[in-house]
Amino acid sequence: MITTRQPRPRPRPRPHARPNRRPVRPGPAHQLRQTGQPDPAQGPDPAERREPGPDPQREPSPEPQREPDPQRGPSRGPDSAQGPDPDERREPARGPDPASRPGPGPQRGPGSDPQREPARGPGPNPQRKPQGHHPPRAARRQLNLATRHQLTAAGIPSGTITSRSRPGGPWQRLLPRVYLLQTGPPDQRQRALSAVLYAAEPAADPLSGDTAALTGATALALLGIREAPYAPGSPVDVLIRSPRRLAATGHVRPLPTSRWPRTITVSGVPSTRPVRAAADFAARTDDPDRVRAVLAGVVQAGWCHPRDLHAELRASRLLARPAVAAAAAELLAGVRSIAEALARDTLTATDLPTPLWNARLYTPDGTFLASPDAYWPDEGVALEIDSAEYHYTRDAWHATLRRRLRLESYGVLVVSATPSMIRDTPTEVLAALRTLLTLAATRPTPPTTTARGHQQLPLPF
Repeated sequence: MITTRQPRPRPRPRPHARPNRRPVRPGPAHQLRQTGQPDPAQGPDPAERREPGPDPQREPSPEPQREPDPQRGPSRGPDSAQGPDPDERREPARGPDPASRPGPGPQRGPGSDPQREPARGPGPNPQRKPQGHHPPRAARRQLNLATRHQLTAAGIPSGTITSRSRPGGPWQRLLPRVYLLQTGPPDQRQRALSAVLYAAEPAADPLSGDTAALTGATALALLGIREAPYAPGSPVDVLIRSPRRLAATGHVRPLPTSRWPRTITVSGVPSTRPVRAAADFAARTDDPDRVRAVLAGVVQAGWCHPRDLHAELRASRLLARPAVAAAAAELLAGVRSIAEALARDTLTATDLPTPLWNARLYTPDGTFLASPDAYWPDEGVALEIDSAEYHYTRDAWHATLRRRLRLESYGVLVVSATPSMIRDTPTEVLAALRTLLTLAATRPTPPTTTARGHQQLPLPF
């Protein structure tokens, strides 16, 4: 009779866990163990094992179905089919780290460096530094413009600059060594700043205004002077310090000077002050009417005082020119436009008293009343030259009528005329003025207004 040897008692498994071994079946191998001879195929005696383990030669029996305990919830044991204990599961299982996963690049050989970063696929490498294909930071504050010196200093190779500025490329070459980092056409400000970048010294900051500054008609156009002619194809005047010389192009006209002026920034472009820009424009313009209109427009807009402009014209030695001298004299007299200059010439040829031009009238309590084009303070008569250019809208026309009503409410007699009336029918305008001046001299109550001279507006810088 064959008796089965009872195995050593094993540790009690956790609840709801099945044993790892099946009961031992009687067989030839068991008979050899009963006689004390170990089986070389089975290895050491199972009784001498410290921890029970699964039998590699036998298949595990299926786990019996158990009903969940409502007090404890669903049972989970250490069975590999059930997975790990949820109490021990701190975070969801993750796959291998994508950073350590090699891409589809070339495989390493046995002699490769183990410290070397694995090859990556065709996608962008976030750890790789840019190789100079991004525009420099200076382009952000230079209206998307940059010089070749700035691009090379930012690490962009010369071949990249040349290839990107070819026809159809993402950049444009506006001037020698000046590039526009966009595909669209440049606007007025970008054209003006490109001229300054071309004329400035390469190592200096072009926005400081120390080595190059915009002047002339382009600077006045940026200030809003409508009389200043501006055309996209016309040359741009740029001041540079003397004795430095710079080759002129079809778009830039460098002007060396030994009297370096104070500079301002207009719409992001380094420019000279309006008084110097007007003098530089008058020095290079042969049209007398254009010179008179631009100088009057600068003073009328309040950018400079007539005496300051006269001093700048004298320092530039421009008063020797008859057209500039006549325009400066009109501004000192108070004239602010071409129509007023024509009216002044017409009144000068008559025997009428000399009026005040663009005087500021105030009420007795100091409130500003109006500023008529011509005013006779002793008689209380004003001449208003109303151009159709400033009365296109209904609001502008109503503002003109309200200004005339305010003047008349304080005893000022107003004569209204257009520039064409003064040019074509001056006798009618002179007859109306003569009549009002005669009537005002005999009226018992004079006007209750106070006239003051021209006042300069504050510069918005």
